[in-house]
Formats: sequence, C-alpha cells, structure tokens
Amino acid sequence: MTSLAPQFLVDDLARSIVYYQKLGFTFGEPWDGFYAIGRLDGLELHLKEAPKNADERRQRRANDHLDAAAGVDGIEAFYEQCVANDATIIKPLTATPWGTKDFYVEDPDGYVVCFGGRPAAD
Repeated sequence: MTSLAPQFLVDDLARSIVYYQKLGFTFGEPWDGFYAIGRLDGLELHLKEAPKNADERRQRRANDHLDAAAGVDGIEAFYEQCVANDATIIKPLTATPWGTKDFYVEDPDGYVVCFGGRPAAD
C-alpha cells in the first residue's frame, strides 16, 4: 500500500478548498467542479461535493467522532499556523497521557480532524 486518504463529502467544494488551504493544503483544479484532492506534506485529503444530512452531522459532533487523524512534525508551529489562519479549533493543543500533543479542528461541513505529534524538545 502506498497511500490511504479520507474522502469528505462536502456541501460546497469551493468553500471547503478555501478552508483546507488555510491549514496548508494545496489543490489542483477540481474535476468537473465536484471533486478535488488536497496535498500537505505527503498527506492527501479528497473532497467531493455531495451534501450530507444535518442529522448525521449532529450525531458525529455529539459523540466526539473523529473523521480523520493526522500526524504532524512540529505540532506547536502547525497549531499556531491554524490559529493564525482562523481554523475552527474545537479542542485546543493539549498534552496527551502518551506523550504527544494534539488538537481538533472542525471544517465548514462538520468534519472533525485531529492533528497530533511529538512536542518540541525543551
């Protein structure tokens, strides 16, 4: 296996592309206006314009459901970049019991992504 990427169904492809660009993803031209692939440091995120229903979104939020998790080198700097670019942070950067730090963002379609990594050496 050479890659594995989540595919998020989004209500508005252009809006979602702008949001993920704020997190540092780059995108080529969308295919037929409904599908785009974002890339960041070897990671891929696939976005497909296909609206989901509101009940499913509420269920995901209510049960702390993660839609994706990504490992990040330089977690503190990446967190500061996300804050500076007005990402919707729903859980701030926090130390975990297993020695990493993580934070959660929520995109305009309600997807929750956890970014985590080893903290910088003191």
